[in-house]
Amino acid sequence: MVTVAAVPGPVVPSSGELHPVGLHQVQLTGGYWGKRQAVIGTATIEHCREWLDRLGWTGNFRDPDAALRRRGREFSDSEVYKLAEAASWETGRAGGTDHTGLLSELVALAAGAQAADGYLHTGYGRPGQPERYSDFNFGHELYCAGHLLQAAVAAHRTGAAPELLQVARRVADHVCERFAQEGFCGHPEIEPGLVELYRLTGERRYLDMAVAFIGRRGHRSLPEHEFGWRYFQDETPIRAAEAFGGHAVRALYLACGAVDVAVETGDDELLAAVVRQFDHTVARRTYITGGMGSRHLDESFGDDFVLPPDRAYSETCAGVATVMLAHRLLLATGDTRYGDIVDRVLHNVIAAAVADDGRSFFYAHTLHQRTRPETPSAEHEQLRFGGGQRAPWFEVSCCLTNVSRLVASLGTYFVTATESGNDAGVQIHQFAPMTVQAAGMRLEVDTAYPDNGTVIVTVAEAPAQERTITLRVPDWAGGGTRVERRVFVPGEQIRLDLSVRPRWTFPDPRVDAVRGCAAVEAGPIVMCAESIDQEDGVDLDELQVDTGVAAEESAVKGRTADPGKARWPYGDRPVPAGNVQPVLVPLVPYHRWARRGPSTMRVWLPIIPS
Repeated sequence: MVTVAAVPGPVVPSSGELHPVGLHQVQLTGGYWGKRQAVIGTATIEHCREWLDRLGWTGNFRDPDAALRRRGREFSDSEVYKLAEAASWETGRAGGTDHTGLLSELVALAAGAQAADGYLHTGYGRPGQPERYSDFNFGHELYCAGHLLQAAVAAHRTGAAPELLQVARRVADHVCERFAQEGFCGHPEIEPGLVELYRLTGERRYLDMAVAFIGRRGHRSLPEHEFGWRYFQDETPIRAAEAFGGHAVRALYLACGAVDVAVETGDDELLAAVVRQFDHTVARRTYITGGMGSRHLDESFGDDFVLPPDRAYSETCAGVATVMLAHRLLLATGDTRYGDIVDRVLHNVIAAAVADDGRSFFYAHTLHQRTRPETPSAEHEQLRFGGGQRAPWFEVSCCLTNVSRLVASLGTYFVTATESGNDAGVQIHQFAPMTVQAAGMRLEVDTAYPDNGTVIVTVAEAPAQERTITLRVPDWAGGGTRVERRVFVPGEQIRLDLSVRPRWTFPDPRVDAVRGCAAVEAGPIVMCAESIDQEDGVDLDELQVDTGVAAEESAVKGRTADPGKARWPYGDRPVPAGNVQPVLVPLVPYHRWARRGPSTMRVWLPIIPS
């Protein structure tokens, strides 16, 4: 019988309809995500370390006079912790790059900066700095602590830096003492960190503190701000809300913590509330790419169906948080439709986020780039983070370390398993070339997904007892699952064929911004038109497409329709199309755009009027 060392992944609930696999139970062996893992491990982690050192964000921990010259924003400590988490998962996974030297340095930094009572933040509490917890709205002290706790869990579970756990427990003990009666952070994140630390240590007060933080939010107790209480998820208690609102990343992190709390306490009402909000948000407030957040001013969700493509914010961190939340809901409920949103976000938002060399990235993900952006400096941090090209670093650089920790542990999101009992078996939710070792079986998955829809699962080893192998069938391919249950014979194969032929997709008519437009999808991949591929002189904003003709592998038929110049953009009748020319409109996967230099781009294409 196949056995592997138990190295738990990022999320290990005590109960649920499905059970997560450990870090060593799934090894990505190639394909897009196998290559991405390699790039993260060999290039991105070191790239992040170089920028953290260059900008002084790591130096904040070691400088005894940091109060006088602290560098970076109030949340910069969290980037050090997310880097430590990414390095831990990368070091611990099979075939990963060893970053134990880096981890030793980061642990020493954190331990050296920690106060005697366990408090840890480089921006508050020292001489010349603001007092501790003097800005609950934007101080990010508990936010940073939450990332430290998650990093410590990763470092301990993988054995890459187990000594970080002592630092994290002292932080958590301080938080439990300081916030025993009141208060919470304007940026959720401490909640899932506390619950996962509870799962690791068994210390009940960490879970109780997370329960208290969840319950305190939503009563308008934070200081009033121009963005409103909704921005901080402090307008409506989470049990009463109908959809996610306010700052998208904050809302999604809070929901992750709420699911964790609900599972560990058996709070079915709380779990149902998150399910209700997630479903509403996916149905009415989510972009075709799976991206969440449509307001640049406050990085927030818009109202229902407010999804302008050229103002899509769809922050990379919101994509990471969506995957984290959907995975938790999948484990808690067993509903495989949550695998659909993970599939969509991974292959569009996360896949688009990082450059091929792993050394630049998108912060936000527009669906319509109207003007050709400037190439960011390779030497300086990018101050604007609302759009444009991938940049090596941003003043707010939460996204690259976030993608790194997700991708380094990605195999644990692809598969679940039941190791014993009558329902023992493996559930495959995401498709990639990989080896799966679980439930006494070793499975080899071979696929070129998402470019090709054929998935072949070969049973390399299997016990003499019945086992179940379940494969998710994406919603665009009919939905549901493919279930095989029997005594498997080594060498036999299960084949799943999914049609990834391009298809037209039309928006809900209530999405005003793209009414009268269409997009093209192929499997989970959203396609786009990029200016670099178009015929000379073709302006993407003058294209119209013919949806009466089937979309082809890499192009659709359409026309250019230049309405001509005018002194006023309105009139008493529709503007006629002038200078109409038939064209073939080449398309590329959305995640490939802006990899060949600055360009314009659009996902939603106006339809030729009938």
